[in-house]
Amino acid sequence: MTHEAGWAHAPGALRGPSWLQPPGDANALVPQLWSSTARKVHGDLVVGGIAVADLVANHNTPAYVLDETDFRRRARAFREAFAADAGWDVYYAGKAFLCTTVARWIAEEGLSLDVCSSGELTVALRAGFDPARIGYHGNNKTLPELRRAVAAGVGRIIVDSFAEIERLSSAASDIGSTARVMVRVTAGVEAHTHEYIATAHEDQKFGFSITSGDALDAVRRVHEADGLELLGLHSHIGSQIFDSSGFEVAARRVLALHARVSDELGVTMPEMDLGGGFGIAYTTQDDPSEPAQLAIEMSKIVEHECRSLGVAEPRLSIEPGRAIVGPSMCTVYTVGTVKAVTLDGGAVRTYVSVDGGMSDNIRTALYDADYSCTLANRASEAPPVLSRVVGKHCEAGDIIVKDEFLPADLAPGDLVAVPGTGAYCRSMASNYNHALRPPVIAVRDGVATVVLRRETEDDLLATDVGA
Repeated sequence: MTHEAGWAHAPGALRGPSWLQPPGDANALVPQLWSSTARKVHGDLVVGGIAVADLVANHNTPAYVLDETDFRRRARAFREAFAADAGWDVYYAGKAFLCTTVARWIAEEGLSLDVCSSGELTVALRAGFDPARIGYHGNNKTLPELRRAVAAGVGRIIVDSFAEIERLSSAASDIGSTARVMVRVTAGVEAHTHEYIATAHEDQKFGFSITSGDALDAVRRVHEADGLELLGLHSHIGSQIFDSSGFEVAARRVLALHARVSDELGVTMPEMDLGGGFGIAYTTQDDPSEPAQLAIEMSKIVEHECRSLGVAEPRLSIEPGRAIVGPSMCTVYTVGTVKAVTLDGGAVRTYVSVDGGMSDNIRTALYDADYSCTLANRASEAPPVLSRVVGKHCEAGDIIVKDEFLPADLAPGDLVAVPGTGAYCRSMASNYNHALRPPVIAVRDGVATVVLRRETEDDLLATDVGA
């Protein structure tokens, strides 16, 4: 007799998280998890007008597939929602994913660029990005790095410590130039996110505390330092945030400090940055806001607080990274092993091992992140089975997708694609177990372009001086 609740009460069945339900059609895509051009055609995943199976035939796996049309649409949506003529600037957060091609796309779409290392600055300058439209982050920028940024004409440098203020003043004076500066502050807001990516509570490495008075002291020192031009305050409350409530609390506290600087120091700072951290949909439980809605809500927050404080609204900026590139990329793997493991109580977990893993997506292991996936190279009429997609590395925690329904006939040689991998996956990729980092292949209107090639064993040996 069949139980009316189906799979969940079948003998030996595993129950996944409550939000994950067996699909009516295991071949269908969940549109909000994928880039805008992704679709299934007779079971084959097609992105940018190209079947993923054809990309794999030419470029092998694992591979990151970047939907250029989708990336540009998302960049444009932020630019248009947070319009310059409405007093906003949009800085793409390069740490999410950056290469010279992406830097050029960002410039062409009219966005500015945020970098947080000398390497990211190198990529931006190599791409010909206007340094005046670059912001430079980092909690431990060295004197040579600061000298380089000032000499290059970087448009704003976000200082993060008292020592850095001294270093930057020294660098600017040595070069005979002026550095435009924002002061990063912590507003004491605990964003609803993973501990490691919540960045506005007091007990963490970034910024100056508003509560302790360090933030006001930092502003005073920047204002008084030689070679520094004070632009304003910078606040970032975390990552993967889905509503504006955290921004509201942070804006209230940061704007209160903004007003206090005006009252006590007689300085009207012209700018303010509210950071990024806008979330994306990794699974069906995620419900991100559209840029237009975020712009309306955040503008209202700032307008209300400035009116209450009796201060003029500063020019505002935000720093979306994940929200632009995250959904624009998927990662494609080849299945090597499908293993059914019997657990205590007789339940069976299906492990799907692929040819990548934590070296190309560390987020599941690092943040306990959730992902989805789909069979990418054919249609299947087999029933869906709750599965776990794992990598090939020598770690029990080498998990890519903790729980997802995949067809029961999934077999070695099949392709599995994971959406939402544009942010931080390639940026945080490693050579663990001497893995070769995958290529990034941009697709658009039926044309594929390698923007980052696959690493080779010669690349691995290039830094091995004993080879």
